[in-house]
Amino acid sequence: MRFYPLFFRAAFSWMDAERAHRIGYGAIRAVHGVGLGRVLGALSAPGPELRTSVFGVEFPSPFGLAAGFDKEGRCIEALAELGFGHIEVGTVTGQAQPGNPRPRLFRLIKDRAVVNRMGFNNDGAEAVAPRIAAARASLEERYGTHRPIIGINIGKTKVVELEDAADDYRASARALAPFADYLVVNVSSPNTPGLRLLQSVETLRPLLEAVREESTSAAGRRVPLLVKIAPDLADSDIDDVARLAVDLGLEGIIATNTTIGREGLESDSAAVEACGAGGLSGAPLKARSLEVLRRLASMAGDRLALVSVGGVETAADVRERLAAGASLVQGYTAFLYEGPFWAASVNRGLTKAAPVTTGTGRA
Repeated sequence: MRFYPLFFRAAFSWMDAERAHRIGYGAIRAVHGVGLGRVLGALSAPGPELRTSVFGVEFPSPFGLAAGFDKEGRCIEALAELGFGHIEVGTVTGQAQPGNPRPRLFRLIKDRAVVNRMGFNNDGAEAVAPRIAAARASLEERYGTHRPIIGINIGKTKVVELEDAADDYRASARALAPFADYLVVNVSSPNTPGLRLLQSVETLRPLLEAVREESTSAAGRRVPLLVKIAPDLADSDIDDVARLAVDLGLEGIIATNTTIGREGLESDSAAVEACGAGGLSGAPLKARSLEVLRRLASMAGDRLALVSVGGVETAADVRERLAAGASLVQGYTAFLYEGPFWAASVNRGLTKAAPVTTGTGRA
């Protein structure tokens, strides 16, 4: 019998979801702060057989934590001790912002899903950058060349107009790129008004070109650059983004963000309606996320690294995504339901099964 799901139902299922998240987040940081994280790290570290190289970066495991859990870079070292091969920080914006009014995070437990309309609440790029720099230095000292990888996910500040979005993303890239192992342009959250309009190739091209230019200049090196897309894009738009990413020489695509759809849920319709607007993540997203991955793989082959996220819960899910063409796999929502030993469990499952085979992506 697994302990954490029982603990979750007793301790967290009745609690406001954002409050539960803050408590869990704080507990993970506290365990690290008193030194117990080193014990966890020794037990949870991925075995050397899981190491994989993607866009020239060596990841300790193909399985990592998606953006959204650690929005401000305060928990990177503690999360690394739980066994994640990479931690994607963010979404970080050019300016600090409080996000949307509360309540803004809801669970649909029957569906193992979450609805959020957080709205990119964070301290802003200039404040987050030194935290990431310190965490990266600490990980390098502790783990050496096989350290967990830090991705940074950047998005648009809400008060910035769409026509000024490129300058806003530039500001984030300027502050954060020097400390990023890879950088992600998020144009797919449903919780910032107008943001998804930037997924149109006509507006996406100059935005990605601006971030590439700024990140290279700020870091003094080519920082791997990826774009994160929504599952709600039409197939033709997915194809267009794939062609654009290849044309621009991006390192990869992250597929997918949350969905605005509410189809096929088991939860009571009144409970779903009570959640209101926002992005749905978790198990209901699994089929569409896998479908988008397969489409991108057929379009891009090994010209792009594909990072698959959406409905990932088990080692079997990770293997399915890798077999379908993913170079890396991320999870987030299942972390809330499975608890702190989730990543270690996934890594053990990957190790016990046949050798891991990943999509090659860009060298």
